[in-house]
Amino acid sequence: MSLFTAVVVFVVGLLSGIVIRWVAGLAAALALVLVLLGATTPDIGLINFVMEQYYHGNELLFLAGLLFGLDAEHTRDAVEG
Repeated sequence: MSLFTAVVVFVVGLLSGIVIRWVAGLAAALALVLVLLGATTPDIGLINFVMEQYYHGNELLFLAGLLFGLDAEHTRDAVEG
């Protein structure tokens, strides 16, 4: 593989990651708006059971896990020293 090919592959990967993160951010914002409007309340027994039994009261724990997952590289660096 030539240096030019390596650089092109790296740049395409970098741009893909940026676009995916941007689209994921928009999807998260849209999901938040839908939740606030009450448009995403499914009437599925299993989902309701899980929400009532495990999620309610654990929102901060969920958000902490979510944030650590989003910033996994920096988290790994902090944990390893």
